[in-house]
Amino acid sequence: MIRKIIKIDENKCNGCGACASACHEGAIEMINGVAKLTRENYCDGLGDCLPACPTGAITFEEREAPAYDEKAVLEAKKKASKPLPCGCPGTQSKAIHRDNSCNIPSVHTNSQLSQWPVQIKLIPVNAPYFNGAKLLVAADCTAFAYGNFHNEFIRNHITLIGCPKLDDVDYSEKLTAIIANNNIKSVTVVRMEVPCCGGIEFAVKKALQASGKFIPWRVVTVSTDGSILD
Repeated sequence: MIRKIIKIDENKCNGCGACASACHEGAIEMINGVAKLTRENYCDGLGDCLPACPTGAITFEEREAPAYDEKAVLEAKKKASKPLPCGCPGTQSKAIHRDNSCNIPSVHTNSQLSQWPVQIKLIPVNAPYFNGAKLLVAADCTAFAYGNFHNEFIRNHITLIGCPKLDDVDYSEKLTAIIANNNIKSVTVVRMEVPCCGGIEFAVKKALQASGKFIPWRVVTVSTDGSILD
C-alpha cells in the first residue's frame, strides 16, 4: 500500500540514538552507529522521531510500504516487558541502565523531565509551563557526564538544552524572549568544563541582561569525568 512513512538520511545521521528512543513503536534501531528503519510495519507515520533528531536526518515520504501493524507492536512491547530468565525485568522502559548482577539492561523509569521539546532551538517562547518556572539551561553533554542529572537538576525545572559548538545559532536571542515574556523564578546553567561550553553560559548571562529582569541564577560546571567542580 502507498502510505506516509519516515525516511532516514544516513549521511546526516550523527549516531546520537535520539530517534530510536523517541520511537515508541520500536521501528528504529541503531546499527553500526547509524539509525535505520528496520521494521516498516512498526512505523505509524506520526513522526515522534522527527523533532528528536538534532541533524534533520528524518523526513516523511509517501511510498509503497507495509501497513502499520499495531497488534505486532503491542505484542513486541508485551514480550519486552516480561522478566528475563535471570530474574531481571525486561527492557521496555523510558530509559535503560546496566544491571551489573547479570550484565544486561534493566528498567529505570524515574525520568524527571516535565515538558517537551527540550532543544533551545525548538522550544516555544510562550509555552504555558514557563509561568512561574525554575529554568534549567544545560549543555547537552552534561546529562551524559553527570549520572544523577535528572534528580539533581531536571527535577522541578523546565529544561532547555543545546550545544553552542554544534548549533549554528545565537541562543541569547531566544533565551531573552523566554525570560522577558514569562514569569521565570530562577535560572540554573549546567555546563561542561570544556571551553566551548562557555558559550551557553555567556548566552544566558547576555539574555538576563537584555531582559531587564533581576532573576537569581547560578552556574554549575561538570568535569569530563562526571564530577561537579566547585
